[in-house]
Amino acid sequence: MKYVYALLAASITIALIVVLNIQLPVGNSKTPRLGFFLSPQQGFWQNAESTNTDFGGEMVLKGLKGKADVYFDNRLVPHIYAENDADAYFLQGYLHAKFRLFQMEFETNVAGGRLSEFIGKDGLAIDKYFRRLGMVYAAENSLKVMEADSAVKSAMDAYTAGVNAYIHQLKPNQIPLEFKLLNVQPEPWTNLRSALFLKFMSYDLTGQGDDDLLMTNTKNLLGYHLFQQLFPDRADSLDPILPIGTKFEKPSIIPRIPLNVDSVYYGISGGNTAAIPPIIPNKNNGSNNWAVSGSKTKSGRPILCNDPHLGLNLPSLWYEIQINTPTQNTYGATFPGAPCVIIGFNDSCAWGVTNAGRDVKDFYEMKFKDSTMQEYWYNNEWKRAELRKEVIKVKDGPEDVETLAMTIFGPVMYDKNYQSKNKDGHYYAVRWKAHDGSNELATFYHLNRAKNYSDYSNAINYFECPGQNFAFACKNGDIAIKQQGAFIAKWKHQGEFVMPGTDSTYMWQGVIPSKENPLMYNPSRGFVSSANQMAVDTTYPYYLGRSGNFPIYRGIIINRLLAGMNNITPEDMMKMQTNNYNVFAEMARPALFKYLDESKLSPVEKRYMDKLKDWNLVSDVDATAPTIFECFWDSVFVDTYADELNSTGLPYMWPEQSTLVEAMIKDTNYIFADDIRTKEVKENMQ
Repeated sequence: MKYVYALLAASITIALIVVLNIQLPVGNSKTPRLGFFLSPQQGFWQNAESTNTDFGGEMVLKGLKGKADVYFDNRLVPHIYAENDADAYFLQGYLHAKFRLFQMEFETNVAGGRLSEFIGKDGLAIDKYFRRLGMVYAAENSLKVMEADSAVKSAMDAYTAGVNAYIHQLKPNQIPLEFKLLNVQPEPWTNLRSALFLKFMSYDLTGQGDDDLLMTNTKNLLGYHLFQQLFPDRADSLDPILPIGTKFEKPSIIPRIPLNVDSVYYGISGGNTAAIPPIIPNKNNGSNNWAVSGSKTKSGRPILCNDPHLGLNLPSLWYEIQINTPTQNTYGATFPGAPCVIIGFNDSCAWGVTNAGRDVKDFYEMKFKDSTMQEYWYNNEWKRAELRKEVIKVKDGPEDVETLAMTIFGPVMYDKNYQSKNKDGHYYAVRWKAHDGSNELATFYHLNRAKNYSDYSNAINYFECPGQNFAFACKNGDIAIKQQGAFIAKWKHQGEFVMPGTDSTYMWQGVIPSKENPLMYNPSRGFVSSANQMAVDTTYPYYLGRSGNFPIYRGIIINRLLAGMNNITPEDMMKMQTNNYNVFAEMARPALFKYLDESKLSPVEKRYMDKLKDWNLVSDVDATAPTIFECFWDSVFVDTYADELNSTGLPYMWPEQSTLVEAMIKDTNYIFADDIRTKEVKENMQ
């Protein structure tokens, strides 16, 4: 009998081992290996961490050149003190990996079109999008430029070594929880991954992105005349970064306008595009920054503020740190995935960035000889396309291969095999400034060590994509703001719609010299600021694109408040950053009540309107009037434009809120107030 029991026990043990190592299907995914995941010795239990965990102690890390200290303050912000820069960046990489390893790997897998390796076929749409956008191609090009800079390469190499030092010392029970859930292992870090992360930020912050496709649909639907009214070049109430009336030098580049622009570009030339990216950056992901000079502060010293409100992630996109070496003493916010401090200050100066919202990505319609996409028509001859194969590995599934046709403009992102609902057979190549090799990391490397305005100016000249507004303040009293990037010198409205790609007529003709980018240095008004609004008025000699990439209202309230403030303290600035006064409602509420016939309101509706009238325009968390306003405004906005823009199933571009506000104020017979579905009646704003 004892043999029977032994055999039974062995069978049960073997069965449990087999069962607990099986991944059970859950939808399109699978559970982790339950035996490993639930194991008390190696499973998720080991990832629990006491709230009073002590991170102190001595460590010997292979790769450090000398001794270094890391102190954690009461918020667990690390303060690195190293004898040389390489050790500091090594420790920055180590700490990023220790606290944010999965975040780093996940984000760079998304950027590199490798999400499917984590989650299976559900990630294919996103992977195809980023492969076709040319993210890996862009990162490879920029990595060559970054590694040609000895200082930047040294920082990247040290950072990568630090990340890998942490990964290589991980025991199975120490692997972060997310890896255990997905049943994957951390990969060794590379400099290419850091380049990919920086390109991911370029993608997230590239002005107007894929709007060209939606704008083309909208222009073709409405006709160019109506389109112009829906998307004006500037909002009347715009308060630009550089004050209205700023004088500019003559431009050094004057782009040529194609002779056939009216018929080929503004006319309906390519039909409707149906391409829709699977993910679209949130256009409300913006930032504010400003600097006030000592003439407006209580201390007599400048104060700089920056509140980047990018996507709210858990964990945060940012990681706070201090880096102290013989060449720098820098404190601020870093990106897990890259060395250096991105936003912060040192012993001499401070800097902050906001998105410039400039359009540096355009689409061209290509003509191919056949569906193999090996040859395309360009300048009256068939030109050979380079075919780039992108192999996408899929967890628990077969590989997927995307073949990109590389043209003189860039990769063919959209074709009849991808994201085309109507299968119209059109081919759209993307020209994106981020595809060009550049060295944005050098900007932050040098800003971390900047001592004065000259250092700041030289540092940001490395920055090409995405366009950013760099605010600056120095202990010697200097303040400045510059919109920096490699911006294309475009003729008016170039790149707002899909352009013909059959010849060189519509190609980019040059980059605006950095010295001609919008700059304000020690202005007499005593402050500089930006909130993603248009940088200049129409007197600026280069075309910046249409208004509407970001709402204009944050810029209005920031400039209004700063203009009226004196004897400013840091506490005043912190209070200003949380100011909830609603400038948009200040302008829109009178327009709404202008056309409201209160005699037709029910008693309940009348009470709501009374609350809206009595509102102090501060959007406090417990106030009901802001909700009433939003519901009222949203219904008017949708009713005004939905009849035109929802007339077919294709994706279209909706106008900015400011367009309707200004139209309601100026024009009772606003053309879009008419409901085109009621042909016998001509409605107006009344």
